[in-house]
Amino acid sequence: MRRVMKLAAGFATAALLLTACASDDGEDSGDSTDSGDSGDSGDGLEVGLAFDVGGRGDRSFNDSAAAGIERAQDELGIDFEELSPNADGSNRDELLRQLADDGNEVIFGIGYAFAEDMDTVADEYPDVQFVRIDGAPSEKENVAVMNFADHEGSFLVGAAAALMAESGQIGFVGGNEGVVINAFGAGFKQGVAAVDESIEVEDHRLASGEDPSGFDDAAGGRVAAEAMYDRGVEFVFTAAGDSNVGVFQAAADADAWAAGTDSDQYETVGDADLQQVIATSMLKRVDNAVYESIEAYSNDGTVESGVFDLSTEGVGYSTSGDFIPEDVIAQLEEYKQQIIDGEIEVNFEE
Repeated sequence: MRRVMKLAAGFATAALLLTACASDDGEDSGDSTDSGDSGDSGDGLEVGLAFDVGGRGDRSFNDSAAAGIERAQDELGIDFEELSPNADGSNRDELLRQLADDGNEVIFGIGYAFAEDMDTVADEYPDVQFVRIDGAPSEKENVAVMNFADHEGSFLVGAAAALMAESGQIGFVGGNEGVVINAFGAGFKQGVAAVDESIEVEDHRLASGEDPSGFDDAAGGRVAAEAMYDRGVEFVFTAAGDSNVGVFQAAADADAWAAGTDSDQYETVGDADLQQVIATSMLKRVDNAVYESIEAYSNDGTVESGVFDLSTEGVGYSTSGDFIPEDVIAQLEEYKQQIIDGEIEVNFEE
């Protein structure tokens, strides 16, 4: 299967679905990193960040958050401390309390799973500003929630897949069967259908329900994608955290296309061979949300909740590697503008 081409109204409800595909490498258990002195005098704003399972090094969701706080250190002169949860994420509340006890004025929880714990801890530390990336709105005055229209970005990746896969055979590999990954899949499938309604997307999940194990199963991702490519699939969109690497490996073996999630995985995958099969990635600018939240607190002493969508360039698609033909990019930009203008309404569930 040789490649031929070179390569929102309802956001309060949608917030329950808009989240990340975080990985779980099973190694972190509350590890802490203190950034030390910032680029200025070391007397800058003290910021704490608790990653989702997997922590630094997932080349996706968590690493995007890390990029945002590092930018704030470089440009705003903050000091920061970071922590990672244990393998099942059961100590999230302990991480938030530790960061608060350490004197951090702004504390981030990366991922919707921090919702209940953050609201509880926020009551205990009313003078601390908490910021959660993804999830339902909070009623706590000192909790801001930043959400992303993941389904809108996934729509564009779906359209790209349908325009680039000459056979019309397309696949989706998700980390689990939960509502979060369903939102990625729903947007992707709608984008495919916008190009060709006759295409049926082959859908495989690496774990059932909300089980997070599928985000740390590169071997399973590889097996699932290999089976798809063997059946003639040309393009697989993977939303499975660190398991995405397994899909990229299968794509490289099959000389086929894959697409990543959250970060620009062409830039983060760290393997020249795998780069050549990553046609695009669904970008989720967690780095911007983290940086802008810190900037807002530095200027105003508070952070307001927000939504990052296509209109704010909070989500999108990458073009690293120049694999997407110019005529396809032109069509994707048309779809993008139609979504921004409200002419296309992207669903976050099937």
